[in-house]
Amino acid sequence: MSITDLFSVEGKTALVTGGSRGIGLMIARGFIEGGAKVYISSRKADVCEQVATELSEIGTCIALPADLATEDESRRLAAEVAEREPGGLDILVNNAGANWGAPLEDFDEAAWARVLDLNVKAVFHLTKFCVPSLRAASSPGAPSRVINIGSVDGLHVPSFDTLSCPTSKAAVHHLTKVMAAKLAPEITVNAVAPGPFESKMMAATLDAFRDVIVKQCPLGRIGEPDDMAGAALYLASRAGAYVTGAVIPVDGGLVTTI
Repeated sequence: MSITDLFSVEGKTALVTGGSRGIGLMIARGFIEGGAKVYISSRKADVCEQVATELSEIGTCIALPADLATEDESRRLAAEVAEREPGGLDILVNNAGANWGAPLEDFDEAAWARVLDLNVKAVFHLTKFCVPSLRAASSPGAPSRVINIGSVDGLHVPSFDTLSCPTSKAAVHHLTKVMAAKLAPEITVNAVAPGPFESKMMAATLDAFRDVIVKQCPLGRIGEPDDMAGAALYLASRAGAYVTGAVIPVDGGLVTTI
């Protein structure tokens, strides 16, 4: 097998949640440029459609808007993918997420629940409902893939008042291992733990602390789209077929400094 084939996603079908911006968009674009058919989902239908139209200029991209904070929406999205793709789903990327910042004494139930519902429950429910499609696309030696987007903040205690988000991402990392054991051998389940990347969720933090973060980072820079796309392509291609239950930091080495 050539190196090109080893890392290829040509002809595969993927669903990327939160695929209209940030890390989800980086991954979706990488898959599309690699020849995959990609469904992107996000809460705002107009934005999802606009981004899908733009990405369709480089490959096949289809918008399937959904608000994954509820189990019913996860069920509906999985059913729509299954109807459109009777041959199955090769790759599921659980990227949709939320963050919230507030001091401990001001962190109320609504803020806590909103983040945990989307960051943890949605990962579980959507994966659960997509299992039949993922199994349908799997074959011996070529398992289907689930890639969960965690965070480096789930691997250490961050200094910012974002209590629910790092807690939720640590849960995602462990859920990844639990699902990897349950769904093998037909499906692999891995997580990527991003460090600082240019995204809407990170925008305020980077505006205030970019120089500090870059100084702390052993590789001396903020993550770029190719860094995230590369990690996802590895896990989604033949190159990552024997990897499951892993949590891979893509953070420029930040986790080693804290």
